[in-house]
Amino acid sequence: MATDTYGSGTQGLPETPGEDAIRAALATVNDPEIHKPITDLGMVKSIGVEADGTVRVGVYLTVSGCPLRETITRQVGDAVAKVPGVTGVEVELDVMSDEQRRELAASLRGGQAEREIPFARPGSLTRVYAVASGKGGVGKSSVTVNLAAAMAADGLKVGVVDADIYGHSVPRMLGVEGRPTQVENMIMPPSANGVKVISIGMFTPGNAPVVWRGPMLHRALQQFLADVYWGDLDVLLLDLPPGTGDIAISVAQLVPNAEILVVTTPQQAAAEVAERAGTIAVQTHQKIVGVIENMSGMPCPHCGEMVDVFGTGGGQRVAEGLTKVTGANVPVLGSIPIDVRLREGGDDGRPVVLTDPGSPAGAALRTVAGKLGGRQRGLSGMSLGLTPRNKF
Repeated sequence: MATDTYGSGTQGLPETPGEDAIRAALATVNDPEIHKPITDLGMVKSIGVEADGTVRVGVYLTVSGCPLRETITRQVGDAVAKVPGVTGVEVELDVMSDEQRRELAASLRGGQAEREIPFARPGSLTRVYAVASGKGGVGKSSVTVNLAAAMAADGLKVGVVDADIYGHSVPRMLGVEGRPTQVENMIMPPSANGVKVISIGMFTPGNAPVVWRGPMLHRALQQFLADVYWGDLDVLLLDLPPGTGDIAISVAQLVPNAEILVVTTPQQAAAEVAERAGTIAVQTHQKIVGVIENMSGMPCPHCGEMVDVFGTGGGQRVAEGLTKVTGANVPVLGSIPIDVRLREGGDDGRPVVLTDPGSPAGAALRTVAGKLGGRQRGLSGMSLGLTPRNKF
């Protein structure tokens, strides 16, 4: 009885898989940091198919200490194993040469110059929201994280820059555990819940404080915006430090098209300084997209009646004051009630908009995210044209 040979077409043993089928399967595997197919990134080193159906795949890692090497190995093995005729998969890892990394970095930039901020280029379709507050403790970072997670859940490509250098907290609140990977002079940001994140906390040991003055803060923000590979983002959120200091001025210089989103709480003292923080837009010629009132009240756990712990009307007062100062309508985008689940989600790295979207805080935050996301989708009637998104 004759035995089948590869490509003979004789019935009996299953046909040995071809290299084209293996490569097609590998094209479904995205690099977990760059989020593009490994076949497009030049990461497939070799493909070998044995007569018994065993497939050996050689894969280049971008760097020797790649933190996601096990993830890549597993995903490659799973993808190739699904090809008909494959009886086993062996994945061999190698590391790109310096020349290969340079070629990869150049390819990802799409021919753009180094140190260029893609979001500041004419024709950029990424909406940049600078989330500001007059003082600390108003929940600005909680709002930023939940807006980012909600917009990502709605299908938008979202990134967050934790620009609060001294009080960085975004990675914990969003559940980011990975560390950035450097490819040449490009930084690959980790992600969680569909949101790419970069923070100075990813580069400092433990809970060490950052003791920097203005020029260092400016350079750090510039590096986060220019050297990080963000890909094609729909929305970029910048969690600013409270007040009108160096970072707020640097944002206006580096990303002049950034729109300001002011977060306040209801009480008069917080509203006054929040209005002061928003007024910087007059000097920097930036647009204020709206005001979010956080901690607007607490639903009574027994009767459901709203208890105004921090007073009322702060968000509306800030919006009216900014409307008067800027001469443009500044709306209140939403009021976020006090909710224990919002705090718990921040501590655990599980945004409430994902874990409990129907809760009072979760629902309010998703409503605001829907308004901001709707602006990016062009629901306001603005024509986005056909200009391609950032190719960094």
